[in-house]
Amino acid sequence: MRVSILSLLLLGLWARPASAEQELAVYPGTVHTRIGNDLVIGGEYHRMAYFTTKDSIPQVAKYFHEYWTKQGYPVVVEGDLKDEAVVAAFYTREGLQRAIVLRKHQGKTVGFSVLKDMWLYEKPSAAGKSPFVQMENSLFHSEVGSRDEAGATRSRTEIVERGLDEVRQELTSKLTASGFKLVRESGGKLDGQRTVVLEYARGAEQTLNTLVELESTRVAVSQAWVGTDRPDGMPNADAVRRSREEAARARQPGKKP
Repeated sequence: MRVSILSLLLLGLWARPASAEQELAVYPGTVHTRIGNDLVIGGEYHRMAYFTTKDSIPQVAKYFHEYWTKQGYPVVVEGDLKDEAVVAAFYTREGLQRAIVLRKHQGKTVGFSVLKDMWLYEKPSAAGKSPFVQMENSLFHSEVGSRDEAGATRSRTEIVERGLDEVRQELTSKLTASGFKLVRESGGKLDGQRTVVLEYARGAEQTLNTLVELESTRVAVSQAWVGTDRPDGMPNADAVRRSREEAARARQPGKKP
């Protein structure tokens, strides 16, 4: 049974709000990089991180299966255990579901550690067409939105399996084609990782795009969009500031959840 990252997310992979201080599952000897902050996907609360290891998919799956089974939790294993697999444990008393999504990539195992709250649910808003660039070769993506009296904000986080320069070119080309104009571009290195930040505007809309080179062929992409209902058509300054702060936090590698 083949299990794709997208279908797993649609089936409910997973996390709880930050106030609960619930930890993600960790594979020994690896560095877990947080993916965004607390997310709402399909109305459900999630928390995610990813890691890579030279250990095989069966080795990693066996570790989590035995670890959770010894603790007395119901455990489910799906996938072919060759190219992909999912190991999930159900914390029935806490109302949580912890899972490890595994994929094989360039001789390594890429793992996504996911935590889902089974009890909390937020009805998805009737959002219109997504303002974000749909990137090619995306491993997965998640979108979160909010709205106040001054306007609306939405953010999209994903990991793309391509080089940073190629991802930047696709992003800039598609934003320009859709009518956005470049306002500011910056870049550099953060803890040895190349980073590019692009700010675009289109009328009353503004988008902040952050690219972080995780590996030579893997890039984390954060897109934050801000709109406004103000009569003067100016973007919501507070929303823009919050988007920049969230993008800066997402660029912090190795930060433990």
